[in-house]
Order: sequence, then structure tokens, then C-alpha cells
Amino acid sequence: MAVDYIVIVVYLAGMLAMGWWGMRRAKSKSEFLVAGRRLGPAMYSGTMAAIVLGGASTIGGVGLGYQYGFSGAWMVVTIGLGLLALSVFFSARIARLKVYTVSEMLDLRYGGKAGVISGVVMWAYTLMLAVTSTIAYATIFDVLFDVNRTLAIILGGSIVVAYSTLGGMWSITLTDMVQFVVKTIGVLLLLLPIAVVKAGGFSEMKAQLPTEYFDPLGVGGETIFTYVLIYTFGMLIGQDIWQRVFTAGSDRTAKWGGTIAGTYCLVYAVAGAVIGTAAKVLYPKLASPDDAFATIVKDELPVGVRGLVLAAALAAVMSTSSGALIACATVANNDIWSRLRGVMRKSDDAHDEVKGNRVFILAMGVAVVVISIALNDVVEALTVAYNLLVGGLLVPILGGLLWKRGTAQGALAAVAVGGLTVVGLMAGFGVLANEPIYYGLLASLAVYVAVSLATRPTDEAILAAWRERLAGRSPESPSEPPVPAHQ
Repeated sequence: MAVDYIVIVVYLAGMLAMGWWGMRRAKSKSEFLVAGRRLGPAMYSGTMAAIVLGGASTIGGVGLGYQYGFSGAWMVVTIGLGLLALSVFFSARIARLKVYTVSEMLDLRYGGKAGVISGVVMWAYTLMLAVTSTIAYATIFDVLFDVNRTLAIILGGSIVVAYSTLGGMWSITLTDMVQFVVKTIGVLLLLLPIAVVKAGGFSEMKAQLPTEYFDPLGVGGETIFTYVLIYTFGMLIGQDIWQRVFTAGSDRTAKWGGTIAGTYCLVYAVAGAVIGTAAKVLYPKLASPDDAFATIVKDELPVGVRGLVLAAALAAVMSTSSGALIACATVANNDIWSRLRGVMRKSDDAHDEVKGNRVFILAMGVAVVVISIALNDVVEALTVAYNLLVGGLLVPILGGLLWKRGTAQGALAAVAVGGLTVVGLMAGFGVLANEPIYYGLLASLAVYVAVSLATRPTDEAILAAWRERLAGRSPESPSEPPVPAHQ
């Protein structure tokens, strides 16, 4: 394993070096949080693909392939479809808003009344997303170094917190680009063909496994529908994803760069399912489907290649973890702490803003590591995160983008009722049940429409400023929302 260790250590050292380099570029709030809003198509596509394809998509995607065969690709497919929908229909408008958070968008659209409550929901989502990514370090480092779970989480988490704190989005962008390349080589170009060959090729796989393993809908229609509700819609509204859209240098980059990243996700989804299916042939009686990735890497790959593929898994986890971490810290600082303190926004060039965001990344990073050590169930934590996000925020966000008649009162009611319905039903039916997200979304939509129609329409001055912003004709760094004419 000496060669594998060297590959991993060089990779981790490179991540820290890029964090140090990124620190030299992150001299303003815009540079630190959204990489100066000037990424080109190649870097934007790579980093967007890196953040959405994390440990759940890699280790979990292979595990679903092991359990269900080719239809195990559906979870990651729905992630790719969500990214494609976001890129084609919404990303250009989102990028033109020149904001830093989803809650700032809601404030602009509804008149400054939705920020804190939506910020709390988004913060809970990004925190749990960062936690689930950090827990995944335990699996990888256990294979690499045979260390216990707590030490593995501390080791992996500390590296991500270090480079994220140093250079913010610049460091994360640079490391994500490397991680994208490593994942492409490790998973698509190495592990996929080697796994298929070791399993005897597709003909042998078909001979060894039941026919349902090759049914594209074998996982079940209800499961696929739930994946669409949670992951496809989750891609449309998550702060971690929007914050990457904010880094695009142009509308064209946001649209076409995201489209390329979404297409890449579809390829990655199929690859994970095929690798998992091959692992089922090679190891038919694993204790857990999630062990499939680590087992096939450890037992079937040659020295050196094994280290690179494990680095690819590490890259997948780190990219999602760092993206969720900076999103969590941005929301905590800009949408919750600053608003509760009543602090007015300062200039983007204020050094204190960069320092303040660094402090929040460090604080949130420590919290994520501590929570990750305490929690065990990654799937439950991820389900809670996405249920809260989609149940609470999908309707007011898409409603604000698509329906002029939506009001601030309707948005607040939708967030509160949707979020509480999801939480209550998860307590009643169980965290992994489908009912919470179904009824939470319906309740949120019904309340949003009813309350919006029953209350005064959003003031025309606010809507006019919103339209100017969507058209890209208003300056960056918004101050307070415009005062309605009737006040």
C-alpha cells in the first residue's frame, strides 16, 4: 500500500497548497464568496459537476447499483436532471441577480420580509449536507489507513476546513477542478472498465444476476418519483448550488457550462450503477451495499491505481463537503447573524467582511466535524436535509421566479407550513418515509397560493426593482429593498 499512500498524501498536500494560493486572491467579499463572479465555461462546468457529485453519488451510487442493478443509477440521474433544468431555465436569471444567497433573492422579490426564516431553513439544509459528506470520510480513511471513525472524520474534515477557510470560494474552485479531473480518471476511466472486466464482462454479469438487475425501472416507480421530488427539485433551490451559479462570468457560462455538468452527471450515474452491478457478481454477500465501492477498490485494483481511485472517492467527498461548508457559513453570516444584529451591508472590498466570513467557515467547520462524530446514519441525515429544503423553500422560490402574484405573506406562510408539515410527518411516519415530502409540498403550495391571493399584491416598486435585477441592469451589492409607494 506504500504507493497508494504516497498518491493520497500528495493529493491531500495539493489541496492544502491550493487553499494557500486561493487566500492570496480572496481579497474582497465577492472574491471570497463567489470567486469574483468571473469563472469561464471550463472551470465552471468542472466545479459544478464536482460539487453535485459527492460521496453519496459515488459511494452511495455504487451501493445502489449493488442493491438494484442498473436502475440504481436513478438517484444520481435525478441529480443530473435537476442541474440540467436549473441551467437551462433559471441559471442565467439567477446569475444576473448578483446576490450571495437564496434568502437575498427572496428579499429582493418579496420586499425584505423573508430573509431570516428562509435563512434558518437553508442553514439547516447546508449544515446537514456538510455533515453527511464529512461522515463519508470514515469509510474512505478506514480503507486507506485502517484508522478509527472519529480520527478519520477529524482528519478529512480538518483538511477541508483548512483550505476553505484560507481562500474561500477561490480555494474551493481550484480544488474542485482538480477533484473533477481525479474523479473522471479514477471512476470513469479506471474503475469502471476494470470492474466490468473483473466481473467477466456484461454477458457474464447477465448470466450471474437476476433479470431485474438489468431492468431500467427495477428500483420502482415510487422510488424514482421520490428521487425527482427530493433531488431534482433540490438542485433547483439549494444554496450550495446557487452559490456556484453566482460564480459564472456570464449568462452563457451559467447556462451552457451547467448543461455540460448536468450531462456529465448522467454519465457518472450510469457508471456508478454498472460498477455496483459488477461488484454484486464479484461479492454477492456483502454486509452492506455501501461497502461495495471500498471492497472492489481494495481487492481488485492494482497498486497505484487503487490509490488514485481512492483519491477520486476522497475528491468526491471533499468537493461536496467544501461546497456545503461555505454555503452553510455564508447563510449563517449573511442571512442570520448579520440580520439579527441589524448590521448594514458593507462594501464588498471591506477586509472585515472577508475576515468575518473566514471566522464563520471555521466555526461551522468545527460544528460539522463534531456533529459528524456524533451521528451515524448518513442516509437519514441527508433525507432530513433535503426534505426541509424542498418542503420549506421550493414553492416560495419557484413561485417568486414564476408567479407575479406571489406575496411576502404567502412566501412566509409556505416556508413555515411546508417546513413544519415535513418535520411533523417525519416524526410520525419515519425519516425515510415518502409521505413527509409529498404532503409537505402540497401544504406549502396550497398555503402559498391561498395567502398570496388573500393579501395585498407585492408593491409595484419592489417588482420593478426585481425586474431590473433579473435583466441585469441593477448594480451588485444590493442595499435595502425599495420602499413600497404606500408606506
